[in-house]
Amino acid sequence: MLVAGCASHPSPTTVDTRAENVAHQRLDPNVGAQGSGKVETYQLGPSEGYRMPQLNAGPDPAVGDRDPRRALAPTTVCLQLVIDAEGKVERSLPVIDRSDCAAGNAPENAPLVQAAQEAVAIWRFVPAAVCHFPPQRVPTDRGNCEGAERTEPVPVSLLYGFTFEIVKGQHVVRGQGR
Repeated sequence: MLVAGCASHPSPTTVDTRAENVAHQRLDPNVGAQGSGKVETYQLGPSEGYRMPQLNAGPDPAVGDRDPRRALAPTTVCLQLVIDAEGKVERSLPVIDRSDCAAGNAPENAPLVQAAQEAVAIWRFVPAAVCHFPPQRVPTDRGNCEGAERTEPVPVSLLYGFTFEIVKGQHVVRGQGR
C-alpha cells in the first residue's frame, strides 16, 4: 500500500486516513530492507475494505545538541516509511524529489533528517489491513474492519513531513501527516 501524507504548511495538517479515495498499492512482502519492492496497484473488491495504519506510539524527533545552529526558520524534511504487516517501521528513507521536501537534501539539515529517522524507527502502528467482508454484510464504512470475516494485515508505505524550527533558542518540531 502507498499513501502520501507529506505537506509543506507551517502548521501541522490533518490527513483523513479513513478516506476511500486513497490509492491502494500492494508492496511485495518478500523484499527485505535492502531491496526495492515491486509496487503493484491493488483494486479493492466489492466485499473488501481497507484499514489505514494507526499510530500507537510515536515520539516526536529530538534534535538535541547535534544541530549547532542558533536560528532556523521553519524547515520541512520528509520521510517515506515502510511499515510492515506487524505495524513496525521496517525502514525510512528521506524524500527529496518533492519541492516541499527538498530541504532534507541540504547538508546542513542532515541532523534534522537523522533525528526524524531515529524517532520513526521506534514508532508502532496498528497495522494496515485489507478487510474481507461477506458479500451480504459489507458495511458502509469499509475503513473499519469490525465485522469482517477475515482481516489481512499488509505492509504499507507512508510519507511523513516534519517541520523543524528554532523558537526562543529551542528546537521545535511539528509532525505532518499524523
